Amino acid sequence: MPGNIDDMFVGAKHDPALVDGQNEKRRDSVTELPAVIEGQKTLRNDIISGEGDFPTQEEIATLERIGDPVPWKAYTIAFVELCERFSYYGTTVVYTNYIQRGLPMGSTSGAVPDAANNLNSSPGALGLGQRAATGLTTMNQFWVYLIPLFSAYVADAHWGRYKTIMVSIFVAIIGHVILVASAAPSVLSSGNNSGSLAAFIIGMLVMGLGTGGFKPNISPLVAEQVPATVMRISTDKKGNRVIVDPAITTTRIYNYFYLFINVGALIGQISMSYAERFVGFWLAFMLPTILFLLCPIVMVLCKKNYKLTPPTGSVLGKATKLFFLANKGKWKLNPRACWKSLHDGNFWEDVKPSRFAPENRPSWMTFDDAWVEEVGRGFRACEVFLWLPLYWLTYNQLNNNLTSQAATMTLNGLPNDVLSNLDPFALIILIPVFDLLIYPGLRRAGIKFTPIKKITLGFLLGALAMVWAAVMQQYIYWQSPCGYYAGECYIDTTTGLPAIGGDGDAVVVGINVWAQTGAYVLIAISEIFASIVSLEYAFTKAPKNMRSLVMSVSLFMSALAAALGEAFVYLANDPLLVWNYGVAAVLAGVGGVAFWFRYAHLDAQEDMLNNLPSGHLVTAHEADLINQGRSESESDVEKRGGLVDVQPKI
Repeated sequence: MPGNIDDMFVGAKHDPALVDGQNEKRRDSVTELPAVIEGQKTLRNDIISGEGDFPTQEEIATLERIGDPVPWKAYTIAFVELCERFSYYGTTVVYTNYIQRGLPMGSTSGAVPDAANNLNSSPGALGLGQRAATGLTTMNQFWVYLIPLFSAYVADAHWGRYKTIMVSIFVAIIGHVILVASAAPSVLSSGNNSGSLAAFIIGMLVMGLGTGGFKPNISPLVAEQVPATVMRISTDKKGNRVIVDPAITTTRIYNYFYLFINVGALIGQISMSYAERFVGFWLAFMLPTILFLLCPIVMVLCKKNYKLTPPTGSVLGKATKLFFLANKGKWKLNPRACWKSLHDGNFWEDVKPSRFAPENRPSWMTFDDAWVEEVGRGFRACEVFLWLPLYWLTYNQLNNNLTSQAATMTLNGLPNDVLSNLDPFALIILIPVFDLLIYPGLRRAGIKFTPIKKITLGFLLGALAMVWAAVMQQYIYWQSPCGYYAGECYIDTTTGLPAIGGDGDAVVVGINVWAQTGAYVLIAISEIFASIVSLEYAFTKAPKNMRSLVMSVSLFMSALAAALGEAFVYLANDPLLVWNYGVAAVLAGVGGVAFWFRYAHLDAQEDMLNNLPSGHLVTAHEADLINQGRSESESDVEKRGGLVDVQPKI
């Protein structure tokens, strides 16, 4: 029979001061075991944290906040991400031309013959048209961000992040090799487009499988290299008392992590755009593969320096059971009553283990109250992420429709898919500006620019970028000799005149392609507020043993955006492209406003959510250790003040 929970055995309960910031020092648990396992009492070792005093409410309100420095080992992980993003974006940036446009006359590799003089022509291979290109690139986007849901579960429950990353790297390398084979000149010039297309799709899916396994695990791994997890009082170089806030450190880590991402994306996209234009698609697929081979080398050499979180067994099942238990009895036939019941403030409070009499407590409830609070925080984060597809719908225009739009404009020798690199280029410049100037300035001015505010602004800037693209598209239609079919306007070699579906060179309008700059820069700034912050939010709000999983939910929103984009593929062609950009602008703008009104209350709770006490869930390994600890007699326990030094090495 389950025993009673006794303070002598479980130690001091979590004090509200831990969250509210009273003068008492923060009590942290390094190897703390939950108060309940399988309905029986267990023992835990509470200690006073050695990280310094937890700030009071007054200090939180008045002292300046700073972050810890980023350790060098985090930069090595960021370099691995740089190489992976070089390989991914360097490869995918040429997808649109590879699929949409046919082989240029006289070309066997897809490159533009006499590219130095043929300034306004674009490379191509399969010639399947813009709608097919948009459909396949959108499908790839969905696939790449669907896989993280599964790979994150494997990492959290079975393999751990490091092993999952390494396996994913080798899978992605296989996909890269298949893509290189699909673009071999002998294959493209054989006239068997169906064979090239089949190999391309297989390579794309295999590479996406590896990429999807890599993404949700590399992001938490880099942030876990910073040891400090709670606020503390310190002094800066000038001797002023400040708060060292882990949330700021996490923001800084993800800002520079994203900087590395965009350095890789920028170099990969620009170099491969020229590789496809001047040499061919086989080189554009091969060079990213070669650089990607650096990833496993760096990971192996630096493994001994990394802080690696071991897998904890499946916690998803317990979190899911907890969620359904919390919903039990909350749903009503009356919508208003149902809303009030679900939002009465007790949704997670009612399912804490301490709320159940020992004889009524479910046997699977092998965790403490604090873990329930962490799970609730994670679910709230996932709810926030559900809005992100409306934002990603605007961002996803970069590598398909805006690339196609550029091909209808005056290029002057610039590859049509190279201008999308204004986005990572702007990010490389703006991220340090925000980290070193804008964010510190706002903090010194007492302005709390919290994640909810940032994401809202990201929505609105994404909407403005789509307005810019829509206006640009309308001007293209007005100037094109083919009117609202500018993307299908070619010279008819029989008449020598522009015609829809002509068999000669593409006819472009007189608008310089650099006029797209505004859309790309607006998207870049919106990424700083929406994309980077979503990574940060996923890490800081997830329970420690579910970080990859919550990160995967954030990434999965890109998959939902891709699925949503498939619904708009009908608009992704002449003469409907103005509608395509306009609908994306309206959805992002309205979504941003609705998002703020829905989650403004979380904005006010940011500090509390970031400083919840750490919860614990017992794994099978810990359970064995606990049972060993129970062999100590109760008299010995009493002599030691009710604390047993059971410290599982996991």
